[in-house]
Amino acid sequence: MRVEAVGATIPVRAAQYVRMSTDHQKYSTENQAEIIAAYAGRRNFQIVRNYADEGRSGLNIAGRDSLKRLIEDVRSGAANFEAILVYDISRWGRFQDADESAYYEFICRERGINIHYCAEQFDNDGSLSSNVMKSIKRVMAGEYSRELSGKVFTGQCRLITLGYRQGGPAGYGLRRFLVNENNEPKAPLARGEHKSLQTDRVILVPGPDEEVETVSRIYKLFILEHRSEREIATILNGEGRTTDLGKPWTHAVIRQILSNEKYIGNNVYNRVSYKLKQKRVVNDADMWVRGDGVFEGIVDPALFEAAQTIFAQRARRFTNEELLKMLSDLEGSKNP
Repeated sequence: MRVEAVGATIPVRAAQYVRMSTDHQKYSTENQAEIIAAYAGRRNFQIVRNYADEGRSGLNIAGRDSLKRLIEDVRSGAANFEAILVYDISRWGRFQDADESAYYEFICRERGINIHYCAEQFDNDGSLSSNVMKSIKRVMAGEYSRELSGKVFTGQCRLITLGYRQGGPAGYGLRRFLVNENNEPKAPLARGEHKSLQTDRVILVPGPDEEVETVSRIYKLFILEHRSEREIATILNGEGRTTDLGKPWTHAVIRQILSNEKYIGNNVYNRVSYKLKQKRVVNDADMWVRGDGVFEGIVDPALFEAAQTIFAQRARRFTNEELLKMLSDLEGSKNP
């Protein structure tokens, strides 16, 4: 059953759904609500419920609590409205599978609640032309996100090769520092602080002297004294030292310091992909984006390579023949 309010004497009760991501100011929830209110006035709808997802991606329904609640209200019969007003198809969602967008609309329509896309140039009346336009718009909404993702990724790759940081904490012994578009220094960034101007960039710089010296000591303990990561953590904890987060040292923290290329001034990006809210993928090394020596490191590259050699030797898997030979050599050394 479709509800059409035009010409009715009693306003049709409607819910509005608004969603704002971070891609366009024109899609602010206030702007959406204004267009929806004008549409409701022309079409004799009375807005009785508001569902709003602020700062949420439209790629899927995950994290969109208001859309989930709307769908659940419709399914359970708790909806006290006969129509849903949405700014346009992209606000309903930029789903990468257009059928997902159609599925959620079908749930509503099946229960007699029609969706009205207030800023679209067609009526969602079930006609052939309407269905064709909806299908095209759904695909276009998803494609916009794919194109935007590609452009953003290309831009991030370029910044990586120029030495700029693309998110994440600096790590022990390093600090984030803000520079302007001319690469001129502005100010250090404390944990949790972010740049306020789009043209500003973030670089990594050496941290406090005590931390830099501790990093150097970690490498020497590992390479020269053949200490394990766990032993090094025990030594530092025994001296009352803590990480930059004020936490005790662990095997994992020591390993990260010994294996992360940022300590020799290298930017490495795209080790892991998680684009468009899809499954997390660990990429092969040939897909990594690198900027080698693009900022000041705090570890001698020779020391870093020595540490990687130790890791590689540890990880080596011996063949059965090699293991048998080593056992034979061991027995021979015991019985000369």
